[in-house]
Amino acid sequence: MSDQQPPEDDEVIVVDQTDKRSVAPFVAAAVVAVLVLGAIILGGVLSPAEKNVTESDRIAAAVRGFVEGANQTEAVPPPGTGCQGFVPERSPLAGRSGRGKTVEITKLVDPMVDGDRAKATVTTKVDGVEQTATWNLTRSGNKWLVCT
Repeated sequence: MSDQQPPEDDEVIVVDQTDKRSVAPFVAAAVVAVLVLGAIILGGVLSPAEKNVTESDRIAAAVRGFVEGANQTEAVPPPGTGCQGFVPERSPLAGRSGRGKTVEITKLVDPMVDGDRAKATVTTKVDGVEQTATWNLTRSGNKWLVCT
C-alpha cells in the first residue's frame, strides 16, 4: 500500500494568490484608442471631403453649370460658363436650347484632361431626343469653362 493518506474532510487547502496584476495594459490601450480617435477627428477637420474633388468632378460640374445656365437664360454661353472666344454657333447645345426647351444631361463619360484642356463625352436630352457630343473645356484658374 502507499504511504500517502487521503486528506481529511476538515483539512484546509491553501491556495497561493501571490499573482499581482497590473492595470497598465488597460491604460495603455485606452491611451492608444484616444490617440487614434483624435487623429481621425483631426484628419477630418484638416482635410474635409469637399477638398477631395477630382478633375473629373470639376469637368462634370462645368458641364452641369453650362447646361443649367442654358436652361435659365438665352445668353450663349451662359454667363461665367464659356471660355474666351466662345463661338455660339459651334456651342455643344447649338439649336438644342432656348425658346422654352429644357436640356437634360443623361450621361457624361470619358473626361480626359491634357494640361489646361479637357474633353468629355456628354449625352443631352431635349424634348425626348438624345444627342451625344464631345465637349471641349479649358481651365481658367481652378475652374473649367466650356469651349467650342
